[in-house]
Amino acid sequence: MAFAPSFAPRLDLRQSQSLVMTPQLRQAIQLLQYTNIEAGAFIEEELLKNLLLERDDGGETVSALEPAPPPALAESGADSATLAESGMMAEADKVPLDIDLTNLYDAGPGGDNFGGCGGAGDEDWNPLDSLGAAAPNLREHLEQQARLAFTTREELAIAAALIAVLDPAGRLAEPPEAVAALLGIALAPLEAVRRIMMRFDPVGLFATSLAECLAAQLAEQNRLDPAMAALLDNLELLGRREFRRLQEICGVDAADMAEMVAEIRRLDPKPGAREAEPLRLLIPDVLMRPAPLTQDGATDWILEINPETMPKLLIRRGFHGRMLASAKKSGAARETKSFLSEQMQSATWLVKALESRAQTILRVSAEIVRRQDGFFKHGISHLRPLTLRDIAAEVELHESTVSRVTSNKSMSTPRGIFELKFFFTTALAGANGATHSAETVRHRVGQIIAAEDPKNILSDDSVAAVLQKEGIDIARRTVAKYREALRIPGSSQRKREKLPG
Repeated sequence: MAFAPSFAPRLDLRQSQSLVMTPQLRQAIQLLQYTNIEAGAFIEEELLKNLLLERDDGGETVSALEPAPPPALAESGADSATLAESGMMAEADKVPLDIDLTNLYDAGPGGDNFGGCGGAGDEDWNPLDSLGAAAPNLREHLEQQARLAFTTREELAIAAALIAVLDPAGRLAEPPEAVAALLGIALAPLEAVRRIMMRFDPVGLFATSLAECLAAQLAEQNRLDPAMAALLDNLELLGRREFRRLQEICGVDAADMAEMVAEIRRLDPKPGAREAEPLRLLIPDVLMRPAPLTQDGATDWILEINPETMPKLLIRRGFHGRMLASAKKSGAARETKSFLSEQMQSATWLVKALESRAQTILRVSAEIVRRQDGFFKHGISHLRPLTLRDIAAEVELHESTVSRVTSNKSMSTPRGIFELKFFFTTALAGANGATHSAETVRHRVGQIIAAEDPKNILSDDSVAAVLQKEGIDIARRTVAKYREALRIPGSSQRKREKLPG
């Protein structure tokens, strides 16, 4: 992997302790830890604010060409603190991104705004338009369905009361009897309304228990037969994995029981929690692919920033010149020159900061790939122990900078898409001074349990003994922790599961 970019030097910590946090410096630090979605949103905002910036739709790499800096900064060789106080940024290879700012106060992205409404400073923001564009929350969604399902005042009042007592999971926080007493009505009409509302979208809301919630979802799918109803009546046995007893209660064999359990697992036990932010598609920040084989047959790797995650920017220098010329003719040269100077400084800083961000991500990713080369060639059994300090020492960055670079970043590899944090694992001691990655050992625990004889279920002590014979020094409680992380039940429950029906 051959990279020859220019990188930010390591800032002396004595300087960082007295460093003044300017808006530009704060944004430079935040750019490192932004996800590609957050960085893209920040760039879109800057494109709207700065008329000298434009998106580069071509395929060439953008390079920032900046006029000579003011003499006071260019000739004095100012340090990072002076640059920060001046509000200026250094050249691309001197951007002070490598700073430990844990002891400094950061008001956050909105820290410079005083008051105001939620329009993010946009003068054209219309609160009525934003309300119309917002998707309805769960309660609004249920109220809309209630207005369509019920016509009488009494039914609508009951529906509103039931919606008001929903808990975060989507079940009633108060028993139906208490709600009926509060409304001063009999229980029967409230139950009639509740039964209808349990079929609202999402199905299973307004239940009084988990069993009733799951039963409503099964009834919607026409799968609530007597055997399934008996299973729902004995969910505590299912939790203890007493499958043989459940087979007797439900009157089914082992195959039918396995199918019923799988069907239960596909249901939603908390339909009210769907208001949570939906999962987003994971778009990798770094693309990795194998390089052509060398003469000795060795495999190397090529890394590059994903162009879909980071738009390239250009500075409109021709437009800048035309604006200055037009201002001279109109007699407003001083005001226009001052405005354009600010815009040019901001645009140049942003292009350089993005270049430095991409270079730093590539540099850290390249070192991770070099350290974990065995994983990419042979799989998880060859994942090596790795810490942030190891990478920081090799690439000559501060450990906090490596932490920012690897947070919420992912890399597309021949073995799949992985978050960069995945490659950092603690070390477990082994024989002859060797160390083993905790992730590798956890994977090995899963392999040993998966291969165990159903007639000879291994305890955690037995698994630890197998690993110790393989040269891994591990305690029983560590095996138990890894087994629970893999969601593998204990030996007694596995014995019940693997016994023939």
